[in-house]
Amino acid sequence: MDESEKMNVLSKLISINTVNDNEKDIADYLQKLFADHGIFSEVLPVKGNRANLVAEIGDGDKILALSGHMDTVMAGEGWDYDPFKLTEKDGELYGRGTTDMKAGLTAMVIAMIELKENGTPLNGKVRLLATVGEEVGEMGAKKLTDDGYMQDVDALVIGEPTAPYLGYTHMGSLDIRVNSKGVAAHSSMPDQGFNAIDPLVEFIHEANDKFRNTGASDPVLGHFIFNVTTIKGGTQVNAIPGSASAEMNFRTLDSYNNDKVLADVHTIIDQLNKADGVDLSIEIMMNLNGVVSGKDSTIIDITQNIEKEYFGDKVQKGGGAGTIDAARFMVGKPKDYNLVISGPGNQTMHKVNESVPKSLYLDFIDIYKKIAEQYLK
Repeated sequence: MDESEKMNVLSKLISINTVNDNEKDIADYLQKLFADHGIFSEVLPVKGNRANLVAEIGDGDKILALSGHMDTVMAGEGWDYDPFKLTEKDGELYGRGTTDMKAGLTAMVIAMIELKENGTPLNGKVRLLATVGEEVGEMGAKKLTDDGYMQDVDALVIGEPTAPYLGYTHMGSLDIRVNSKGVAAHSSMPDQGFNAIDPLVEFIHEANDKFRNTGASDPVLGHFIFNVTTIKGGTQVNAIPGSASAEMNFRTLDSYNNDKVLADVHTIIDQLNKADGVDLSIEIMMNLNGVVSGKDSTIIDITQNIEKEYFGDKVQKGGGAGTIDAARFMVGKPKDYNLVISGPGNQTMHKVNESVPKSLYLDFIDIYKKIAEQYLK
């Protein structure tokens, strides 16, 4: 493809509004694009107008998977540009999803097309896993994993916008809601009711004391993180609340994982529930384990050497607190698995005027081609 064609593909993806939905529209477009270049792909329904896409080139037993998600967060207000029209200015490409992560996904698609058209010899297969719902719950990656599309994959590249950093690990994420059931009454007659807020406040106090003093930390990811993020309770100022709830998020570590956190939450709740009238319960809203893979794996070494040609000594290995599709894809994989998280982008993800440097987008097409060539040589 020439540069204008590469820009047209990205422009098309930006123009398709996939704010937490409608990924099938991108999947259908990419399926036609692949077909035009002699590449077979499958659109795999998830629900409604949401569908994953799987495409494959090459031949052989060894499999390298490239993965990116098709959904974006809401555009929000205050943009200087139409968020669903790719706009180029001063070397930057603006639009919702440019950094997170339609540029990375498009670079992977074009890399596969160019590998096929150039007749690049591959001792194995390159498999694209384009997912739905990464921004909320990672349902697309879970569906692909449950359906076996990761079972035979030897190495995985996820194109999240980390450049020039190479990710190989990230924290887990656990969202829970603690519900408190009381008895509603008039505020002038509190003895006829039971204030649901009171035990919830006690739980939050106990939770803050427990989870903000765990001592759990990781040399790469940092300290365990806990925050209460929403509180709801009562209906009006002169009524004893019959119900209340609080939502909270834990960013977990391999040494203090989701299961251990949940066990400690239940211990606090069980203790508080011993008091008369207290009725606390827990709902698990999201439960994603952290990711640990090989810091010095083959795919990390290959990617590091390639990206040093572009970014020099800025290329470093590390991890972060945010969760991505890797949390689903890596279920059952060993801790030395071949995973690298690397893609074009900057710190504008989820912000107004999201953008990606044009040169970085174009560079990553070549980077992904070189990764495939070297891993499958």
